[in-house]
Amino acid sequence: MKRFETERAEMIEVLKQKGIWDERVLAAMSSVERHFFVDAPFVNRAYEDSALPIGHEQTISQPYTVAFMTQALELKGNEKVLEVGTGSGYQAVVLATMGCRVFTIERRLPLVARARKMFDHFNLHIASKGGDGSVGWSEFAPFDAIIVTAGAPNIPQPLKEQLADGGKLVIPVGDRDIQKLSVVRRLGSQFTQQEISGFKFVPLVGKNAWANEGK
Repeated sequence: MKRFETERAEMIEVLKQKGIWDERVLAAMSSVERHFFVDAPFVNRAYEDSALPIGHEQTISQPYTVAFMTQALELKGNEKVLEVGTGSGYQAVVLATMGCRVFTIERRLPLVARARKMFDHFNLHIASKGGDGSVGWSEFAPFDAIIVTAGAPNIPQPLKEQLADGGKLVIPVGDRDIQKLSVVRRLGSQFTQQEISGFKFVPLVGKNAWANEGK
């Protein structure tokens, strides 16, 4: 039996009980070994449904949050997906495991280096770079889906512009303490938006987000 296999199965059952129904999301999260993405002191808590610190004042998101945001994108496979906020690399690996072509941006270079080691570990081809995720990655736009794993004061216009027609953007929007998850779909030049309450993320820092780390 693989290490933590029982705990990972229990995590999946918790996700189902909380309303995650997308079988592709559940299958990916069942196969990706989350304990590789957490710091050594927290390995035994890797499959708890909670966020855990990964250094640099960042966290690996709660499994339910990862599952919920991924499910909201309604991915079928083979989509080109932009992730803003690589962090540990876990979300990017889940997306790539689902068959997506993933591009991910992280402003903290040590986290980029760490995530790349994870991509190599899982033998996944994920494009990554260090930089300001709030401006997107225009070189590879448009994207079928965009997922932002940090809270912004508003939806950065470049991300909306880089969304493909029919594509979806999932981003937490609010103040620094609590956000609503905005699910945006592009239909031609128009955008529809749904908001879901009850989420909390680290701040998105950048040209089109929070200006700095201070309160």
